[in-house]
Amino acid sequence: MVLEILFEDDYYIAINKPAGLLVHKTKLAKDEIPIFAMQLLRDQIGQWVYPLHRIDRPTSGVLLFAKSPEAAALLQPEFATTNIKKYYLTVVRGIPAEDHFIIDHPLKKDLDGTLQDCKTEFWKLSETEIPFASTPRYPTSRYALLKAYPHTGRMHQIRRHLAHARHYIIGDSSHGENKQNRFFKEKFDLNNMLLHAAGMEFIHPVNNENVVISAPIPDYFQKILLDINLDL
Repeated sequence: MVLEILFEDDYYIAINKPAGLLVHKTKLAKDEIPIFAMQLLRDQIGQWVYPLHRIDRPTSGVLLFAKSPEAAALLQPEFATTNIKKYYLTVVRGIPAEDHFIIDHPLKKDLDGTLQDCKTEFWKLSETEIPFASTPRYPTSRYALLKAYPHTGRMHQIRRHLAHARHYIIGDSSHGENKQNRFFKEKFDLNNMLLHAAGMEFIHPVNNENVVISAPIPDYFQKILLDINLDL
């Protein structure tokens, strides 16, 4: 597998992570022989790389690495602040009432169950109603394409916030809706989650330049947008 490189300089390198690829070794991996973005990229460019953040395994998009421990130490702390902006695209069940909205519902920390402050900002980019019944209750089905900006970085934050609002992400097997996932698999042959890390922006800690990185959406995501008539 050859990884798509989105940005590279002497200090940092960003790839467009394919859905299904782990960032690095983890106890959660149950594959017999799992593969990891960190090792693939290391072998591809011929040097060690250091992941600065994580995105979920089923999520595609911008993944940033440092090329040295020193470069990592300069930028990694910024991921705990709003100085690094990450933008996502997702397709959800239903149509939010507002074009712009914020969900600040606290989320439980997995390890000890304590509540953590959590904030995600959303923009509705387009909406659609298709003449197919995804559930027996209605003769048509409605969906929306959203842009998401997580102000905080909790585990599965966007997925859990949208589940809380009952706008489930299509293809999300952990926090989504089984009926919708099954409908998209049977009707549109979708086997992926429709959540994509589309962009990242930050001030370069070495040269002080503004870095903007964009990741084109995967083919399966583009196909669904065409299939259900959502405009990007």
